[in-house]
Amino acid sequence: MTDNLSQCQENLEKLQKKNNQLAEGLLHQLDEDLKKRVARKIIEAREKIELSAEEESREILIEAMRHGVTDLVAEYSVSTIEMKDESMKGKIIGREGRNIRVFEKVTGVDLELDEDKEVRLSSFDSVRREIAKKSLQKLIKDGRIQPSRIEDIVERTKKEVEQIIFNAGKELVEKAGVYNLSSDLVKILGRFKFRFSFGQNMIVHTLEETQIGVNIAEELKANVDTVRLGCLLHDIGKVIVDKEGSHVQLGVDLLKKYHLPEEVIACVAEHHEARPFSSVESTIVWIADAISGSRPGARYQPHEDYIKRMEEIEKIAASFDGVEDVAAYQAGREVRVIVSPEKVNDEETEVLAYEIAKKLEEQARWAGQIRVTVIREVRKQEVAPLES
Repeated sequence: MTDNLSQCQENLEKLQKKNNQLAEGLLHQLDEDLKKRVARKIIEAREKIELSAEEESREILIEAMRHGVTDLVAEYSVSTIEMKDESMKGKIIGREGRNIRVFEKVTGVDLELDEDKEVRLSSFDSVRREIAKKSLQKLIKDGRIQPSRIEDIVERTKKEVEQIIFNAGKELVEKAGVYNLSSDLVKILGRFKFRFSFGQNMIVHTLEETQIGVNIAEELKANVDTVRLGCLLHDIGKVIVDKEGSHVQLGVDLLKKYHLPEEVIACVAEHHEARPFSSVESTIVWIADAISGSRPGARYQPHEDYIKRMEEIEKIAASFDGVEDVAAYQAGREVRVIVSPEKVNDEETEVLAYEIAKKLEEQARWAGQIRVTVIREVRKQEVAPLES
């Protein structure tokens, strides 16, 4: 009896063990099946999300581009003034051409008189050209055209243009929706009015990019303020002319000086992919810049190449000690260099002209000849008291 009971208990234990093994096997198989199903569901969901995300991103970009669409701004490197009186040409030229020489020297533009009643002002620098145009219009209206008068009018006009630049910067930041920017930065942004990048006016490009970037940021729930400032300031380095370096680095250095937020500075530093994107906002600024710059009709490459060549010629000539001012004329075929008479004597002037010409030949990569004219001028003034 005891043996039978022990045998039954042993069989029961074996049966329970076998049942446990079967249960574990079933659970393991069920677990594997569930894993496969979950994995399949995840893959299907990911594919669906990627498909819908791609479609949605297209819609976001298209809608943002639609909000940022602007007309193409035509660009010229020549300004024209029409004269009513043919005799005015003689006054502009002056005795032995002294008036026209002074005008070209103080404005940095090339002045040409047509056979018709027209004066053409040619310069790759649109700010210089605007100053020259306004100055010449005043001189023609006044009728008193002489060297001292020319210098006085040009100096006054420069101050007027500075005010125009500030107003342009103020209008730009207001249209972009920024109201707490430093007045110094506003003035620098105003230079965009007279600056073109690949034939695209920079005020138009900046405003267009900001509109696109803000719309994308709103759709993606990104930081709109960071994107707005990043788009507004991304190309500010292009109008910094007193320092050397890439426009990206010049812009970053400038914004650090004015203590802009690090997130905004990162947007400027990364908008040409010089370093990896550090945020969604930085990526959005890059996308908005690419959209604005690459849309059909936005840019005209040959003009930008022309500007770069002219700037390179002036930069090479200005790299020598004692040089105060440089202006390239005749589409880069002539360069006039003004030197400080205290730093460069007459003999050194001749040597300097030769060295500049040699360096231009080596580095400018220009087809044809470049005439280099170095000007050293000494002025003395005295006042003769009148008898009372």
